[in-house]
Amino acid sequence: MNFLIDAQLPPALARAIASEGHDASHVCDLDMTSAPDLEVWNEALRRGAAIVTKDEDFILLGRASSGTEVPAVVWIRIGNCARKALLAAVMPILPTIVEMLDGGETVIEIR
Repeated sequence: MNFLIDAQLPPALARAIASEGHDASHVCDLDMTSAPDLEVWNEALRRGAAIVTKDEDFILLGRASSGTEVPAVVWIRIGNCARKALLAAVMPILPTIVEMLDGGETVIEIR
């Protein structure tokens, strides 16, 4: 599975996902830390990656893109927390996230 981690999330999340055998890049790895959402969206499409984000704008972009190709979005709706707490919330459910993405889900909310 291929993931593109958005700027509001730490690069450590990309590293942790990659350590589980997935392709995961953080936008900072691609010199896209300040890139507009549409640019990140298009990069995810180019890479065939699911966007991992805290940003609702990607959900809205998906709704506005009816009839066109859209990247999957893993929408992390956990409030502000330390990196350790974020990783503790996401990494145990990563296999389920991958399974859902493989099954064709286009939006996965993590609360």
